[in-house]
Amino acid sequence: MYLYALQRPSIFAPAWLRILLCAALCIMLASCGFRLKGVAPLPFDTLYTNISENSEFGANLRRAITASSPNTRFVGSSSEAQAVLTQLSNKQFLRELSLDPQGRVEEYELNLQFTFQLTDAKGRLALPPTTLFVTREIPYDATVVQAKQSEITTVFKDMRKSLIDRIVRHLSAPDVVEAFANPANLPMAEEPPSGAPAQEPETPTPWSQPGLMPGMGLE
Repeated sequence: MYLYALQRPSIFAPAWLRILLCAALCIMLASCGFRLKGVAPLPFDTLYTNISENSEFGANLRRAITASSPNTRFVGSSSEAQAVLTQLSNKQFLRELSLDPQGRVEEYELNLQFTFQLTDAKGRLALPPTTLFVTREIPYDATVVQAKQSEITTVFKDMRKSLIDRIVRHLSAPDVVEAFANPANLPMAEEPPSGAPAQEPETPTPWSQPGLMPGMGLE
């Protein structure tokens, strides 16, 4: 019995130490502003966007916003919405990065360029026109066209997912929350949001766009 009593502290000490370390870590993370990815309610309950819900990009964007802010629902017209997310520009293009001694492309740079704005129900800018860029590099081999076509399509798809995450973070940013809380001094948008759905550009490839020039944008 005496030996058991002596051994008990050594058995339970590591557990207490782990608890203390976890508590200290939580305090440190909280003090530096760390927040786990999860629900981030948006400062509006209804949202309209001109990004087509029939496109992969539009459908994934809607799912991401709903997952982040379950109380926010999409409506069919800007007149019904407390906020309007307007796609101003959406470009996907390729740029030549390197050539082999014979002048053939060895590596391409894939680019997404997306510009959008967020307005309130009265057309005031809660988030002014903002351009986001996503870039990836990919090696190219003209002898395996089909494989490269599939790879480029997959990479652009992953880039659009990254772009959607960034859009959602912008919508839930503190300055957007503040803008909807105090809208009186917000500037008016230069142009009213268009009701026409914005279409997603086709994925560019060197073989499907024979006239493609380096750095050329595709609407």
